[in-house]
Amino acid sequence: MLVLSFAFVAIFGSVVSPYDPAAQNLMQAMQPFSPEHWLGTDNLGRDTLSRLIAGAQTTLIGVTSILLLAGTVGMILGTLAGYFGGWLDEIVMRLCDFGFSVPSLFVALAIVGVFGPSYGNMILALAIAWVPIYARLTRGVVAAAASQPYIESLRVLGASPARIIFRHLIPVALGQVLVYASADAGLLALAIANLSFLGLGVQPPQAEWGQMLVSAMPYIQEAPRLVILPGLALTILVVGFNLLGERIALAKNPRPMARRKLSLRRAIFKQEMSA
Repeated sequence: MLVLSFAFVAIFGSVVSPYDPAAQNLMQAMQPFSPEHWLGTDNLGRDTLSRLIAGAQTTLIGVTSILLLAGTVGMILGTLAGYFGGWLDEIVMRLCDFGFSVPSLFVALAIVGVFGPSYGNMILALAIAWVPIYARLTRGVVAAAASQPYIESLRVLGASPARIIFRHLIPVALGQVLVYASADAGLLALAIANLSFLGLGVQPPQAEWGQMLVSAMPYIQEAPRLVILPGLALTILVVGFNLLGERIALAKNPRPMARRKLSLRRAIFKQEMSA
């Protein structure tokens, strides 16, 4: 429900936003809560609520783009490595080992440092840093599925590798990747905020919660709400993603049958056996 609320705000942000998030009005700088500005204004007179809404758009678009890029590339590499094995598997896994040996955020920092700070470069950097995670996950799932008897039967019957991969292996791996991605989205939201806080991600005047935090730090004594509100929004979103990932993971696991339902099924089975 929390993630859906943020998604609604991100999709319809331009409609529900009361003001232009980049519009400055120095005559109304640092205004407190009021009917005109429900959450006040910042040091440049920009409406805080409008910037929080724009920050939700920036964060969710970034998280979605990173997951699509990293998940797609990682699934392709992991599927090829898990199905064909051999030298291809060795190359992909050694590259993944190298990626795991360095923290993902450090890899993203290095890439952004090379290409320069911007929103697009940040998304590309984080996607590259997260590719080994999905490649390793997909490789394990595909390698296990490829050894199953029904896959061997398909090979004997003459099914092409492309048909086996796209019709039978990728759908199996996709479920596991979606479960992991739903829980990983919270980490990516934090990574976007961290890079923007360091000045290597979203650049002004584009609104983003991490960038809003660093801009408000000089005014924390005068207007602590400018720090609390974006931090609270980021915390709620991360908690929402974690709850969503946990719920999806639990939904894919078999649930124990309720005692009443189990007793009813046993009674029906006994009646059928006695008949």
